Amino acid sequence: MDKWKTITTVGFALFAMFFGAGNLILPPFIGLISGHQWPFALLGFFVTAIIAPFLGVLMVAKVGKQFTDLGWMIHPILIKVLTLLIILCIGPLVALPRTGATTFEIGIRPLFPQLSPIWFSMFFFAIALALSISKTKIVDIIGRFLTPFLLAVLFLLIVLGIVSPTVPVEVTSLQAAESFVFGFTEGYQTMDVLAAVIFAGIVIAEVVKKGYTTPADRTKVTLLSGAVSTVCLLFIYGGLIYLGATSGYASEGKGIERTVLLLDLSHSVLGRWGTTAIALAIGFACLTTAIALISSVGSFFEEFTKGRLPYKVGAVLCTLLAILLSVNSVDSIIRYASYILEFIYPIVFTIILYVLVFSKWVRTPLPYVMSVVCTAVVSVMKSFGFVHWPLSGVQLEWLLPSLVVFLGAAAIGRIKSRG
Repeated sequence: MDKWKTITTVGFALFAMFFGAGNLILPPFIGLISGHQWPFALLGFFVTAIIAPFLGVLMVAKVGKQFTDLGWMIHPILIKVLTLLIILCIGPLVALPRTGATTFEIGIRPLFPQLSPIWFSMFFFAIALALSISKTKIVDIIGRFLTPFLLAVLFLLIVLGIVSPTVPVEVTSLQAAESFVFGFTEGYQTMDVLAAVIFAGIVIAEVVKKGYTTPADRTKVTLLSGAVSTVCLLFIYGGLIYLGATSGYASEGKGIERTVLLLDLSHSVLGRWGTTAIALAIGFACLTTAIALISSVGSFFEEFTKGRLPYKVGAVLCTLLAILLSVNSVDSIIRYASYILEFIYPIVFTIILYVLVFSKWVRTPLPYVMSVVCTAVVSVMKSFGFVHWPLSGVQLEWLLPSLVVFLGAAAIGRIKSRG
């Protein structure tokens, strides 16, 4: 009984880690664009936004207790640099400014259309910075009541939207493969793979505290807990994708903003009170996320610089950068983030896959380092339009080259060790 209590507790912890209010603007837009091909789009989103993050946690549980433990297996400097890039992505470059922009577009602009985003951004992040520096318990109190409320509103929205869709599922011009790729790449925008490998230590520490200390036990409990979180996420993301496919906005296509689509969906299904409820819940959820991100970034840089950049200074610098970037619209942030994420996501994918599959047999750093370098090169070449590898149609052009390089380096290493 204690084991299943641990599994459900950790499962909901994983769900809370991956369930970001900012992520909710993505699925309806995926459904809108994919239309009748929405199951294939959901499959693509499922891979990058649900399965891959969970595999990231599983990988960390297999090799140690936190992402930096990979340093001994791969290379400590490479892991430190990668950790720095990930922190910048889930912090001031992408995720943090998106919390402010999402709150403005969903919770503020409909009520105060004349308010400048820069003034709101300064106000929003001033509160977030003050609460992150003071480390007050108000954040925990808000979160304790906020998440259940937001989940209740979303559950009602999805169930009513499925039972009484606005219009039938609309036919679009996208083919099944195109819909899969669209869902796959939109999943990058959740940044949950990046968050998973960094914050996995929190979940794994909980598993260890419950008495599951060996790598095999940690992996088993994490695997079962992942099933709990996967079911919850699949219901929410799948339901919102279906609502987007039945929204009736197919004629507008990419002309409608992601935040506007979510608000219009909630209004058409739940009425005015539903729109207000979901706007308030997402706004406050984004604030608590912003506080957590600022705290994490400040703590990281204090540790990374061995105290030369104090926590408060790092938090302030992170907040100032976020203010500058958050004046962009959510869709603008998503557009520029895609260039960053299409480089770093495949690298993290490469590490996750090869550690999970090969770490039992390949214990030398060179194959992992070479495969990461290969993936980085392929990703850069792709951004300049130079790559037409197999599997590029499903955004996995890095997989075969990196696998060949990995196996080649592993074989060379084995031959040398025998010689």
